[in-house]
Amino acid sequence: MAPSSAGFVTALTAAALATVGFLGYQAYAATPAHLTKGHTNGAQAITTPKAPGGKKLLPPGSGTGARVVYSLKGHRVWLVGLGDKVIRTFKVTPGNIAPAPGVYAVTSRSNAVTGTDGAPIEHVVRFTSVDGVAIGFSAAVGNAAPADPSTTTVRTGGIRESRADGDVMWTFATIGATVAVIP
Repeated sequence: MAPSSAGFVTALTAAALATVGFLGYQAYAATPAHLTKGHTNGAQAITTPKAPGGKKLLPPGSGTGARVVYSLKGHRVWLVGLGDKVIRTFKVTPGNIAPAPGVYAVTSRSNAVTGTDGAPIEHVVRFTSVDGVAIGFSAAVGNAAPADPSTTTVRTGGIRESRADGDVMWTFATIGATVAVIP
């Protein structure tokens, strides 16, 4: 590809991602409140750490607007609604392939599949790929435990969450939703 063609393709891709993110934001903003609240199926939600004064902590530099924030070092996810309100935060277990820090959009979802580690998983929310390995959030079904990323040679991009957190992620992160990956 010629250098000018590469720049053109990059510009088109950036414009497409911005458009998808904007449309996802509009769809979320137009959704009735009773449909945007997470359901925990009776499980207690993990509470967000609070700063002095009672405000929920959200990492600086994680963007603005409705989004999923994923901390690579902290192994934590924040689901952020309008007005930067933290809806839910929870710990996750990453695979051994990680996305680069940046802003992504949810590109595909699957209700139930088998993960690359062989575990049955549900509520898969994918937002990028690295060297052909899909990267996304998912919950292991039943007692299936993800492979230990430090001991397996299988390349896994699944970021595992509890089933209760996976239910909320599934409702929150629809196609086009913004995912901000921070260091």
